[in-house]
This record gives sequence, C-alpha cells and structure tokens, in this order.
Amino acid sequence: MVVHQHKVVKIRSDVPLDVIAPIGCAVLTGIGSVWHAAQVVPGSTVAVIGCGGVGLNCIQGAVLAGASRVIAIDANPAKLERAEEFGATDVIDASTEDPVARVRALTAGGSPGVDYSFEAIGKKATAEQAFAMLHKGGTATILGVMPTGTVLEFPAMDLFMERRVQGSLMGSNRFRQDVPRFIELYLGGRLKLEELVSARIKLDEINDGFTAMKNGEVARTVIVFD
Repeated sequence: MVVHQHKVVKIRSDVPLDVIAPIGCAVLTGIGSVWHAAQVVPGSTVAVIGCGGVGLNCIQGAVLAGASRVIAIDANPAKLERAEEFGATDVIDASTEDPVARVRALTAGGSPGVDYSFEAIGKKATAEQAFAMLHKGGTATILGVMPTGTVLEFPAMDLFMERRVQGSLMGSNRFRQDVPRFIELYLGGRLKLEELVSARIKLDEINDGFTAMKNGEVARTVIVFD
C-alpha cells in the first residue's frame, strides 16, 4: 500500500498494536471532534447521541476536556452501561423516552439544553435532535455519515439564538500530532483503549465481526493476524 507521507506517523515500539488500532478511526474521530471541531471548554455540558466506538470517544474526549456534565444517549442499554464506564455522568435510553425533552429536563435552569452535542449515528432524526437539545449559543457537531441526499431541517428562528450546526470529517484531526498524544495519554492511564476493544477475531471470522457490530454487541472489534 502506498500512502502520502502526511498519512504516516512514527509511534513508539512499546505499545501493543492490537490495543492502539482503534486510534486510527474511532479515537481520532470522537476525541478529535470534541477537541478540534467543537473545541469543548472546561465546565461545559455535553450530549452524545450514539454510544458506539466513535460516541464513546466523544464521551472520554469531553471528560478529558473538563466538561462538567456528559450525557450519553442510545437505544441499547448495554451501550449505555459502557458509556458510563467511559465517563458519562448521565444516560438516556432513547427507546423509552424523548432524548431532547430529557436533556432539557436534566439541564433545567437559566437556559435548558447543552453547550455541545455530538451525533455519532448517521440518521436524519438524531442529527435534528442534536440541534434541538442545544441551548442558546450551543454547537451541534454531526459525525454520523448519512445517505446521500439526506436533508436536515431546523427551525429558522433557532439560528437567531446563535445555535450552530457543523460537520466534522474524522474529527478534524491533526493526525501526526494527535496519534502520539493519544498513545501518551493511554500509557499515562488517562485514555481508555483496552476497554474499547470488545473482541479480537481472525480474518476468517470477519462476517461474525460484522454481525456483532450491526447488533451493537461490541465497541470495536480488532482483526489479528498472528
């Protein structure tokens, strides 16, 4: 495989490759979107819709950024349990309650809603919910890839409340700076990577891996060739 030199980064030799493998996608996208795209500030409130590999890293990225409250939203109870392990302070089961109303109830006060929201599923409905749960001046960052032609709809008057919506490709990452930094955070015990790897499979088990992913059984599955 031939790639541009900017897509290659030298890493230290004492880290297990099967553990740091998710950095190349889920970690870069999740944490990168929090740090680079949204630029979450200490003391802020955050909501994350979708608690798969990318969403979990939005959660721990928000924790590392100093967010005071991190609300995880998913329709899978097992994923919500995992979200708490990654630092979520509150969880919302979207299969039993309206996530927008619940976020506003949890943040009731001077201006109900969160400072930042992240959509990590890739659905029209959840992207619109990410925008709807913001308070004045909040920013929604859309990470989930939606079908071509999808059109998102927002109340125009909400824009006058300085609510913003933006996209982020691969977490707007700074690849050659971010990867070494994430490795150091992992080695320092501040970044969860081993907990992100739910399963290790052989190449001939890849179909089982896809099934587990679609069923929401895993955060990340790593293919090993040993």
